Amino acid sequence: MAIVKMKQLKLLAMLEDREEMLRTLQGLGCVEISEPSPSSRSENEEEQAPAQELLSQLSSPDTRALSQAQARHHDAQHAMDVLRHYGAKGRSFLSPKPCASREELYGQEAVERQDQAVANVLAADRQISTLLARQEKLASQRTVLAPWMDLDVPLNTASTPGMMVQFGTLATAHPFENAVQAVQSVSELACLTQASASRELRYCLLVCHTDVQDAVLEALRAFGWARVDLSGWSGTAKENDATLCAQQAQAQAELEQARSQLAAMSSEMDELCRAADRATLDIHLQEGRARLRDTRQTFFLQGWVPAERWEEVKAGLARYPCAWEVSDPPESDYPQVPVQLKNNWFTRPLNMVTEMYSLPAYGTVDPNPLMAPFFIAFYGVMMADMGYGLLMMLAAVFVLKKAKPKAGMHNFFMLLGLCGVSTFVMGAVTGGFFGDFLTQLTTLVNPDAPLVLPSLFTPLNDTMMILIGAMCLGVVQIITGMAVSAVRKVASGKFWDAFWEEITWWVVFAGIGLAALGITNLVLYVGGALVVAGPLITGKGLGKITGVFASLYNHVTGYFGDILSYSRLMALMLAGSVIAQVFNTLGAIPGNVIVFLIISAAGNALNFALNLLGCYVHDLRLQCLEYFGKFYEDGGRPFRPLDLSAKYYDISK
Repeated sequence: MAIVKMKQLKLLAMLEDREEMLRTLQGLGCVEISEPSPSSRSENEEEQAPAQELLSQLSSPDTRALSQAQARHHDAQHAMDVLRHYGAKGRSFLSPKPCASREELYGQEAVERQDQAVANVLAADRQISTLLARQEKLASQRTVLAPWMDLDVPLNTASTPGMMVQFGTLATAHPFENAVQAVQSVSELACLTQASASRELRYCLLVCHTDVQDAVLEALRAFGWARVDLSGWSGTAKENDATLCAQQAQAQAELEQARSQLAAMSSEMDELCRAADRATLDIHLQEGRARLRDTRQTFFLQGWVPAERWEEVKAGLARYPCAWEVSDPPESDYPQVPVQLKNNWFTRPLNMVTEMYSLPAYGTVDPNPLMAPFFIAFYGVMMADMGYGLLMMLAAVFVLKKAKPKAGMHNFFMLLGLCGVSTFVMGAVTGGFFGDFLTQLTTLVNPDAPLVLPSLFTPLNDTMMILIGAMCLGVVQIITGMAVSAVRKVASGKFWDAFWEEITWWVVFAGIGLAALGITNLVLYVGGALVVAGPLITGKGLGKITGVFASLYNHVTGYFGDILSYSRLMALMLAGSVIAQVFNTLGAIPGNVIVFLIISAAGNALNFALNLLGCYVHDLRLQCLEYFGKFYEDGGRPFRPLDLSAKYYDISK
């Protein structure tokens, strides 16, 4: 239960073995490839300069393969989205990920099937897109023809040397009769015919003798005349519309057929999933490859490997002609060392909590073993209901058995189950089962013999005792954090820092406790003397005097505020209990069991959902702000090895 010790690996091998060696490392899944950099063991920049210059002379592998893998992954994901759009169903949340061997992903026949499935789906999708675009174009063309449907004149009617024929529009702001009169007043050798009208425009045909066309057009300009170009059409508007309508029907039939064919491809979803996972693994491989450095015949790899798995990596590399160096990172390199946590079944679920905050820095303390008991216990104190705890345990067991999730989701449901156990235990202590559900229900059934669950104390009747108990739990956690901090300081040779910062205040806390019990005040006097002596001994000049007041103010207010913040344990226990009882009481008012069950179920479901999130947030705050601040150093970078992790399949090695 600690931070895994890492070793830095430097490897030089033949270029011809690069791809096979990378796949070997990917199968092992325990080597993180990093960007090469000169060792920082020496702080002398002049000694590092030659190594930096040598690295700069090495070439980086081309990234075309990475781009191709990313393109294949995009195509596979897009094909899957297309099939889902047309009714294909993916695996449900509760379905465990199936296993697949590397042969099922990378075998020649498997690759051909996967690529063909992706190509078929994308081709069908492109065909559908083409047909949709064609339909839009046909609909747009019919929209253009619609105003001219009542005009029994071919749209390709052209002007002659003696006659001008022009299609155009007029603004509806002016009556059509006025426009006709304006044309007739210019010449009787002109005719203006209206085909149709909309709210803003009139669609008209103008025929006139060429000798008077300029005058006629000038007269129509006052009515907003604008020419419409219909030169691309042949025949009347009705004839063209009938042709377009037939083309639309044909395109719709082809579209329905293409959609049916695409819906029938839902059986290809598994092949698409394998294609996406194969592309994902190739992306991981090529990203690692891009961090290598090449010469004409060799390549250089630099990375990190857990010390406990080095022998396994060494055995894998023994098949290749290569040279390597493995070393422990110097303390100056700790910020660059990746962090991997190693915990047991009880503390591992807390990884998700730690990762939400920040991983611990390499070379420091793994907080999960120190946090797990407090986090789980505090959650149970705040939730404190047997019914809610039972639901949490059942949900966790069901999902873990049914879906068999991995990594983060596994940790989440394990933590949910552990917190459910704590919630159930505290619910048994306080006598809560969905609030006072059983009491209200049995009262409705038989008012003379209500069922009251036994309890050691209840949130409503023993509020002050719960508040004091919550603060006592806070004191225990704060002292635990101080103890971890003191041990670390002593281990690093800073005994007096630990003495004045932690041990002195333990004496004060012990003195307060003994004085409150009426045993003795002597220990409190000793503690007070140490608090005053600390700044006087470690300070300089006026700092000796001001340090006394600063130490008293900062520590007293700091510890008081930290301990007081644990009152939220009591507050959430009380709030959850009261809300549940309120809904149970509301449900019992009508005196009908069915109505009671409905209202109580709805209210408790809402209360349960709010408490799930609220208790988690407040529990997380107590750990991160009140506890971690005593000893925790964050900023760790997660260990991301080159491995066979994929989204849709568990890849067997």
